[in-house]
Amino acid sequence: MLQSMLTELQAKLLRDEKETLADIRLALSELDVPREALDTLQQAIVQLDELFLLVVVGEFNAGKSALINALLGAKVLPEGVTPTTSRVTLVKWGEQVGEQIMDQSFAIYKHPLPLLHELNIVDTPGTNAVLRHHERLTDEFVPRSDLVLFVTSAERPMAESERQFLERIRVWGKKVVVVLNKIDILQDQVAQSEVCDFVLQYVVKELGFAPEFFPVSARLAQAAQDEPDPGQSAQLRKASRLDTLADYIHFTLDDAARLRLKFASPLGVAGHIVDQAQSVLSEQASDLNEDKEAVSAVESIIAAYDQELRNELGPRLAEVENVLSRLQARGLDFFDNTLRLTKIADLMRGDRVRAQFEKQVLADVPQQIEERVRRLIDWLVDKDFRQWQQVMTHLQWRRAHYADQIVGAGATPLDARRRALIESVGTTAQTIVETYDHNQEGSELAAQVEKAVAQVALIEAGAVGLGALVAFVITSRVLDITGILSAGVLAIVGFFVIPYKRKEAKERFRGRMETLRERLLTALTTQFDQEAENGVTRMKEGVAPYTRFVHGELERVDKGLRQIDELRQRISELSARVDRT
Repeated sequence: MLQSMLTELQAKLLRDEKETLADIRLALSELDVPREALDTLQQAIVQLDELFLLVVVGEFNAGKSALINALLGAKVLPEGVTPTTSRVTLVKWGEQVGEQIMDQSFAIYKHPLPLLHELNIVDTPGTNAVLRHHERLTDEFVPRSDLVLFVTSAERPMAESERQFLERIRVWGKKVVVVLNKIDILQDQVAQSEVCDFVLQYVVKELGFAPEFFPVSARLAQAAQDEPDPGQSAQLRKASRLDTLADYIHFTLDDAARLRLKFASPLGVAGHIVDQAQSVLSEQASDLNEDKEAVSAVESIIAAYDQELRNELGPRLAEVENVLSRLQARGLDFFDNTLRLTKIADLMRGDRVRAQFEKQVLADVPQQIEERVRRLIDWLVDKDFRQWQQVMTHLQWRRAHYADQIVGAGATPLDARRRALIESVGTTAQTIVETYDHNQEGSELAAQVEKAVAQVALIEAGAVGLGALVAFVITSRVLDITGILSAGVLAIVGFFVIPYKRKEAKERFRGRMETLRERLLTALTTQFDQEAENGVTRMKEGVAPYTRFVHGELERVDKGLRQIDELRQRISELSARVDRT
């Protein structure tokens, strides 16, 4: 019977290669390799499971199943005088004995025989049935078979269907071995020789060449396996002549060059698919680099916008602070010039002092502050609009550039997703620019600023209330002239009280102005910082779908290319081991 075809080293190589190819297929499936390519690789892996494939054909009563059992050294297939194989049956390894009927013309029979890890056998119906119904045999199994055993019976050699089948074998172009079974029914050597000559001559005539020819007795070989007496078993084995056929099959299949080819072929398939995957990923990487440049440009625009806002907001708010500083300076001068003994008559008229203060100190301060806040608002609104214009222009360029690239090309799902995102984000930016209302945006921001200032109790209705507030601060009871005059002694007023009151008034005025400056600038800074941050956030959120897509795809492609390198390294290592077998 047949023994293991592989050495221990070759068997380990087979296990390692099957495991590696399974890993490669899984990795490729995660890289979105086309289903057809994955199916091709899976078929190559299956061929490793069927490392050697032996196809047995012949008439229904030629004893094909008995011959297969004798070669395997175990009763794997059913036998009988009536046809026992009605469909093409693939015999392969399985943990449990069992038959799985795939369809009307094909079944898989599994058996835990160790030899079936390396050798798969195809048992067929009679040649009549094959000729009529079993294209699967010629289309699927024969093209990848390593050896075809053509079995005819000594009791009825070369039936008409077998003759017709020989013509089909010639077309296959496969290595054919002719087996004359049941030679044990021929009682003498003369009869055996005559039948052997008849079969061989006819086969040579039909095939046009002399194939390997083996007269055997599967029945005697099986009897030898069942015989408990070693001597008798050996005699039966010798009489069966099966060892000669088994040795030939083993020698033919175990050819080093053939074995290397079998190991190398699936690796070649895997390498080809890996190359295809790398080509696709490299092309995607090239396209994504352009997307990356577009995203980087947009992100740079937004980052520059953010930085410009931070850099320019301070100096623009300083203009408001300068107005308050000048107000404070004028106020202090006013106290120095007004709170004097020579102007005691004017000091007795509080309404006159208030009017002078409003005219000389306050003047148009509320309007100046309001004007600078309005200019700050206009600057921020205009800045926001121009940044959206830049984003829109850049995305429109990318959209047009990408459309030019894919004209006439078959768009992949990745292309479709990219294009949809570019169009969506670009349309969003364009819509914002086209519908941007500077007046409305400015009014809304002004309302927010006034609300923020009012919330810190500086004014009740925006910057226009500053004059009233400052007037109230300055004309409070600090300047109670009636109290001064009640002292009754003018000298004391001149030397002591008025300077004291002047100093007190200036200190309180300075303190109130400092509080005013701090609260007003804090409110304005907080509000404008928030508005600037909101503007930057709106831009980031507007382009976020596209930027997330690009960054995600770049990460995916980069990871895929690293995986490709790892897969190619594993294939290379296995190929080197195959070369050494």
